Amino acid sequence: MAQIERREGKKGVSYLITVYGGKNAEGKQVRHRKTFAPPQTWSEARQEKAAWNEASKFEEQIRQGFALDNRQTFAQYAIYALELKRRDGVHESTLERYEDLLKRINPQIGHLKLADIRPGHLNKLYEQLGKEGGRKKEALATARIDLSTEIKQRGFTKTKFAELVGISSKAIGQACRSPVAEATAVKIASALGGKTEKFFAIERNTSPLSPKTILEHHRLISSILALAEKEMLIPYNPAAKATPPRPVKPEPNYFQPETVYAILDAADTEPLKYRIFVYLAVSTGARRGELAGLKWDNVNLSTGQVNINHGLYYSSRRGIYEGETKTGEHRSLKIPSEVVALLKQWRKEQTEVRLLNGDRWQDGGFIFTQDNGHPMHPDTWTGWLKKFSKRHGLPHINPHAFRHSAASALIANHIDVVTVSKVLGHASPNTTGKFYAHMIEDAKAAATDTIADVLIRRKA
Repeated sequence: MAQIERREGKKGVSYLITVYGGKNAEGKQVRHRKTFAPPQTWSEARQEKAAWNEASKFEEQIRQGFALDNRQTFAQYAIYALELKRRDGVHESTLERYEDLLKRINPQIGHLKLADIRPGHLNKLYEQLGKEGGRKKEALATARIDLSTEIKQRGFTKTKFAELVGISSKAIGQACRSPVAEATAVKIASALGGKTEKFFAIERNTSPLSPKTILEHHRLISSILALAEKEMLIPYNPAAKATPPRPVKPEPNYFQPETVYAILDAADTEPLKYRIFVYLAVSTGARRGELAGLKWDNVNLSTGQVNINHGLYYSSRRGIYEGETKTGEHRSLKIPSEVVALLKQWRKEQTEVRLLNGDRWQDGGFIFTQDNGHPMHPDTWTGWLKKFSKRHGLPHINPHAFRHSAASALIANHIDVVTVSKVLGHASPNTTGKFYAHMIEDAKAAATDTIADVLIRRKA
C-alpha cells in the first residue's frame, strides 16, 4: 500500500511517497521512499492527484522488483561497475582509460542518484564536453631544460630516477623528448626539488573534445547504466534515450600493394628483429599487442602455423603485462615460408644474445625481446615504425595500417566476410561488415562488372 505526505519547503510543495514492501530478514517493515515535486503552478487538487498517480506507478515498479529508491550516486555505482569489468578480464589499460573518462563525467552527473538520471542530464554533459574548454583541466608540460642532462648530473640513470619519482622509465624518457601530462611533470619537479614552473612550461588545452571522444564518454556511461538496469536499480537506461554526437566514421587507412612492396623492401635493410615484425604484421593482419606478445611456443616452425591467443599490453599501474586478445578470440594463422625462414634465423641469433648475456637473461619465451630477455614495450613498435617511415621516405606507418591492408587484400580477392572476421580476430562477422563496408561494396561492384564483362558485353 502506498502513502503520500504533502510537504512545503523553500522550493515549494513536494510529496514524500512511501511504499511498504513486506519484512526483511530481521522481521522489520521494509519501506521504499521517493520524493515527487509537481509543477508549482498547478492547483493543490491537481498536485495531489498527480502525486497519487506517481505513487501508484512507484508501487507497481517495486512490485516488479525495481529498487528505485536506491541511494547510490552514479559516481559510487561507477566504482562498482568498473570493478566488475576488472573481474571479467577487461584490460588494465582499458580500465585506466575509463577512469580518465570518469574524471570528466563525475563533476557533471556523479552526484546524481541513479534513479534520478534522465536523458537530459546526459545531453547537457555531451553539450558541455563539445564546447570550448571541454579539456579545461588537462595540460601538457614541456621541459624548459635539458632534462636528460639534469638527471645525469644528479647521479641518476633514467631507470633509477624513475624509481625515485614513482613513475615508469618510459615516462621519464618521454619527458626528456616531448610534452607529458602535467601530473607527471609535477612528480618530476618535486623529485628535482623545485616548483613545476621552474622545470616545465605548462600549456593548457581548452579546445572542445571531438565527437568521437564524446561518444567514448557516452558508451562508458551507457555500459554503467545498462548494468544498473540489469540489476533492476533503474527501470530503463537513460543513455539509450540520450542523443550523443554522431562522428563521421573515418575510412580505414590501408596501403596499396605497391606501397606494401616498398615497405618490405625497406624492411629488408633493417635489423632482423624489426624486419620480422614488419613481415608478420603484413602477412597476419594481427594487432600490435598480439604480435608484441608472440612467444616461440605460439609458432610451429615446421608447419608455419601461428597461434594468436594473447597479447602484450601496458598500463601505468601494472607496467607491461600479458592479457587476452582484444575480443578474447583465439585463432591460428598460416604464415608464408619466407617469414618462417626469417624466424628460424632469428631464433639462432636470439640464442647467441641469450648466451652473451648469461645471468642477465630473463627467459619469458618471447620472440621480440630486449637484450636481457624481457619483452619489448608495445609502444616501441609504434615509435620505431614512425622513424622507419621517415628514414626511408615512406608514407606514415602505424601498426594498424597493416591490419587494414590485410583486410583490404582479402576483401578485394573476394574472401567471404566470415573468413576475414576469423583471420582478423573480430568478435563477429558483423563487426567486419560494418568496419569494412566501403571495401566490401567496392569488391561487390568489381564482381558485378566481371559478370557483365563475361556474360553481357560482347567483344568487338
